[in-house]
Amino acid sequence: MSDRRCVQPGCDDTAPGDAPVGLCEQHLALAAEWAGRRWGVLDTLPAPCIMCGSRLGRDYPSGWLCATCEWRQGEVPDDDLARPRIDVVYYLRHGDRVKIGTTTNPRQRFAAIWHDELLALERGDRHVERARHEQFAQERLERSEWFRSSPRLLAHIAAVARAVDPWDGYARWLSEAAALRGR
Repeated sequence: MSDRRCVQPGCDDTAPGDAPVGLCEQHLALAAEWAGRRWGVLDTLPAPCIMCGSRLGRDYPSGWLCATCEWRQGEVPDDDLARPRIDVVYYLRHGDRVKIGTTTNPRQRFAAIWHDELLALERGDRHVERARHEQFAQERLERSEWFRSSPRLLAHIAAVARAVDPWDGYARWLSEAAALRGR
């Protein structure tokens, strides 16, 4: 605490020393409540967004909006409105091996594959997948989609991932595709 006084006229309470503005805790709480009504409060959605799968949302007094695609929580999409199709090349680790594959429905696909960890998602279709298989042919195990971990392969995966959670990137791609389709 500091010896600063609240700048609100008529208030003699002390403003916290680490407060961004010279308001007492009661007036800071009122300001935060006002800001939450105006701009929403960023938090975890009660359920994943049905349009993009994101878990991050903004809680407004009128309801939740997805922070990624701005879909209103609870609204049901038109039956005619199909989810956007996003082709991705995925990198799954199982032990010391990496699977490079492609899918348009990663959650469903990964449920069918034994793996320890999703390393990265790269936007691309079978052409990109084929290029990756050729690029890392030296690491390929027989004629499968599995590859030995190597510094070269892991460096490529790190570059693709760019320290972004793969699911956040996928949600962003879905959101962008939905927004483009809505134009």
